[in-house]
Amino acid sequence: MKKILLSACILAVTILSAHAQSFNLGIKAGINSSKLSTDFAKEENRLGYQVGLWARLGAAGIYVQPEAYLGSKGGKFTAFDNGSGEQQADAKVNFTTLDIPVLVGTKIGFDKANLRFMAGPVISFNLDKDRKFSSAYDQATDIKNYKNQAWGGQLGAGVDLGSFSVDIRYEAGLSNISKSDKYDQKTNLWHFSLGYKLF
Repeated sequence: MKKILLSACILAVTILSAHAQSFNLGIKAGINSSKLSTDFAKEENRLGYQVGLWARLGAAGIYVQPEAYLGSKGGKFTAFDNGSGEQQADAKVNFTTLDIPVLVGTKIGFDKANLRFMAGPVISFNLDKDRKFSSAYDQATDIKNYKNQAWGGQLGAGVDLGSFSVDIRYEAGLSNISKSDKYDQKTNLWHFSLGYKLF
């Protein structure tokens, strides 16, 4: 499924590049609320950031938007004793990632004022890993047990007003980021970003 999504986006980029009627390049920054899903504890959202670049190639009402941005994401867990119901331990896991989504979208309106819809795959490369946890979580949340990359899918909408753009997206983890065979962990998050078109 991941290979099919990526192949479709590469094909769309190739076709639109050959027939592109417009090309834009911009910068973006924003915040995200992420959750690292688990099957062994109660999860909580973590607030993170993102900052990077985007490009947009468009033709006939369709556009492709590849991006590259640094971001932070992760999760917070609370485990409870099954017998007593009392809290056992807390754990926090933070990742600094290089995220590269390739989105395909459409827009309604004009060049300077429009509403956009987009979706596509994203690959995240873990550049730095940090964690704070008690010994009860050593196996489940040990940083060495996390993979260096993960796949996800993004779906969202945005508004362009002049040179500014505002986006909101949901990102669902498609691959297990844990190396452990015992634990299935995927990162899911909401993105809120502000962009500025350089040209």
